Amino acid sequence: MRTLAIPNHLDQTLLALADPTRRAILQRLSAGELRVTELARPFDMSLNAVSKHIRVLERANLVRRRREGREHLLSFTPKPMDEAARWMEAQRATWTSRLQALDDLLQEEDRVKPSTSSDPKGRTR
Repeated sequence: MRTLAIPNHLDQTLLALADPTRRAILQRLSAGELRVTELARPFDMSLNAVSKHIRVLERANLVRRRREGREHLLSFTPKPMDEAARWMEAQRATWTSRLQALDDLLQEEDRVKPSTSSDPKGRTR
């Protein structure tokens, strides 16, 4: 059985993407770099709560922070998401292949199995 390579940060990436607020943050950052305060503005939560979400995204390397004076500017880094997508596609391909092989086997088995007729009560004649 072939083992697929798992990206180093797959767990952190999937954890970060599991939350709708973090996905919304990434969506906003996909348009370009934003200050933390600008990023937090549309969310109905405290700046501290948004900062916790940002830290999860930073741990997953989905967000990069740079400082410009007192300002913290954030940008989206797609590489971990690309790695996760490649891993998922490899999983999909593996399972599609395995399920197709099973389907082929079952169809072949049905084709070569002699048919038996039974009466309405399920007894073989």
